[in-house]
Amino acid sequence: MKTFWIIISAACGAIALFFAFQQDYEKVFVAGAVGAVCWFLNYRQQIRESLAAHEQPEDEESDEEVRS
Repeated sequence: MKTFWIIISAACGAIALFFAFQQDYEKVFVAGAVGAVCWFLNYRQQIRESLAAHEQPEDEESDEEVRS
């Protein structure tokens, strides 16, 4: 999923450049903002995966502790 967000972010950056050359600055802002949101979603996905990998299981009592 993170590759998807990077591709969309880069595409929005390219579209923003195109609109900048056309001097349509309202569309530049919109395309740039959408690209920034996509980049943020990619970063958020990476953080979630990192936290899930480092997450420790909660304190669950093993069967041996319950029996004794």
